[in-house]
Amino acid sequence: MKIFIASDHNGYELKKNLLDYLRSKGYDLVDCGDQKLDNLDDFPKFAVNAVNELLDSGDKNNKAILICGSGQGMCMAANRFKGIRASLCTSTELAYDARNDDDSNVLCLSAKEVAKDTNINIVNVFLSTQFSAAPRFIRRINQLDEIG
Repeated sequence: MKIFIASDHNGYELKKNLLDYLRSKGYDLVDCGDQKLDNLDDFPKFAVNAVNELLDSGDKNNKAILICGSGQGMCMAANRFKGIRASLCTSTELAYDARNDDDSNVLCLSAKEVAKDTNINIVNVFLSTQFSAAPRFIRRINQLDEIG
């Protein structure tokens, strides 16, 4: 599994921590920006970078992690792309449901509202939970894919 990770200035420190942590766990990572702390940057371009890399990879096992202050902006940007199911997760329970029920392929994190250790736990659950492929979940995902 390859993980595409991006953040704006609000998520920059958490992204650096997650990159180090995930590298230590042996994950294949692609840093999609920002490469330096820039308090004037805007989250949409980093969401677009990561989502395009994820979609272009063609591998359904790959994931993306997007980080901004609230996580909401990144989530909104990512969900504009067909085939993306981005989930803002503020707890491990939400991360589990996002993967198990919704086959989410993009995890959005809040750097301001959620503690670093909690975010690391959320990432662990998100990356280790498999999609259950229950017929009702597949039906719902197909319905999502038919929208717009």
